[in-house]
Amino acid sequence: MDTERFKKFTILHSNDMHGDFLAEAQGEEGQLIGGLALLSGYLNRVRHEEKNVLYLIAGDMVQGSMIDSEYKGISTMELMNYLSPDVVTLGNHELDYGLPHLLFLEKLANFPIVNANLYIKKYHKRLMRPYLILNVDGFDILFIGIITESVLNSLKMDSDISSFVGLEDAAAEVGKICNAYKDDDIDLTVLLTHIGFESDKELAAMLDPEWGVDMIIGGHSHTILDQPAKVNDILIAQAGTGTDQIGRFDIVVDDDTNSISEWKWELIPITDNLAAPDTGLQEFVDSYKAVIDHKYGSLICRFKQELTHPTRIEETSLGNLFADVFAGGDVDMVFIGSGSIRGTAMGPMVSLGDLHRIFAYDDSLSRFTVNGKHLRQIFSHTMHPDNRTGEGECFQLNQGVQAVYDNASQTLESLSLNGVPVADDKQYTIALQGFHYKNSGNNMGIPYDDLIALTPPKVITTSMRDVIEEYMRSHQGIDRLVEGRLLYKN
Repeated sequence: MDTERFKKFTILHSNDMHGDFLAEAQGEEGQLIGGLALLSGYLNRVRHEEKNVLYLIAGDMVQGSMIDSEYKGISTMELMNYLSPDVVTLGNHELDYGLPHLLFLEKLANFPIVNANLYIKKYHKRLMRPYLILNVDGFDILFIGIITESVLNSLKMDSDISSFVGLEDAAAEVGKICNAYKDDDIDLTVLLTHIGFESDKELAAMLDPEWGVDMIIGGHSHTILDQPAKVNDILIAQAGTGTDQIGRFDIVVDDDTNSISEWKWELIPITDNLAAPDTGLQEFVDSYKAVIDHKYGSLICRFKQELTHPTRIEETSLGNLFADVFAGGDVDMVFIGSGSIRGTAMGPMVSLGDLHRIFAYDDSLSRFTVNGKHLRQIFSHTMHPDNRTGEGECFQLNQGVQAVYDNASQTLESLSLNGVPVADDKQYTIALQGFHYKNSGNNMGIPYDDLIALTPPKVITTSMRDVIEEYMRSHQGIDRLVEGRLLYKN
């Protein structure tokens, strides 16, 4: 192979790590899976074995763990500095702590963060550097970061920040940057996105081949792939969620055509037989863990059995429990965002730390009054197959609610409360997290103006986690089953 014309690169990529810092034992032999020490060990191995190695992170490094929440992302940035990624883009959860804190976290990062279409509304000024060109072994590689309004709308935590409206505008922004730097003889162009796998494919289809985009490394939808998609001759990949695995591209780039001539991709499980753990990083993680264990190790409750949350798109026993905690009194239906539950199982012994780990995103809960027609509108939206792709917001409901959806006809077949069909002209009270009602149009298919049309909203609690903790401390032997609150036919 002509080593001047053709160069081999290894691109390792993670996304949606969500503070998944610790390894876990799995299987009969207790094999360790994931965690930053094992991940760093594999990165070190590959960096030693291969000449041109790049490590990329496609957003959502923060949120989802107690260590991250306790230190508001500062611990995460320090640990990410240890991993030393070459380029990172923002995810929606990097904005959870607000704009000032995001800018503070960015100053802590010893790695470049790129985003081309996130800007400060008042000044129409980009928040981050839009792109980065790295020269690796004589080849110029262009990285562009993208996040869209559809992802940010799920938060709306900071009214000062916005992005271009949708994929079309994001595609146009990619075109501007690619056109501006085409004369620099870019050999490889990589989009780092945090918009979800299906949106990545839509975006790829919109890009002009003359812009020269070769790859999209994405995140947000937590998609596990057998092999990358290829749309408009653009390779599209992401690597699930957490640190249990990492994506790996081995590619050959042609300097004459500025394109990928050969490629191979694998999703590599991070296990203790893959590489020696990075003991220095493990000690760093353990120093944080010791503080957390001391503060959050106390037992608050014992369940009758383990409660699980294996999927976001269906009813779960743990989701039922959280919804039931807030039911009754002046609330007919409680909607708990499935994505608020950041783990697959809890119990039977439950510590304060378990609660903070599983219910990582503390939020307010507010009561609204709607009519039955509005309720049908909400369930028709949230149970629709297009909303159950991993990119939409699904919900857990309290006892007494039963919604039956027909997948074949894509219609809500029935909706009842305590065995009585919901009537279009009757009024019902519903409870929503602040995370969701601030953007109810996208999350639930109902405009915010419709939520407040009948009566003013009322804050039930400013801290849902405090309420759940008090409930668990005063109730032992808690049990819940999946009982058909959300049913899908065909």
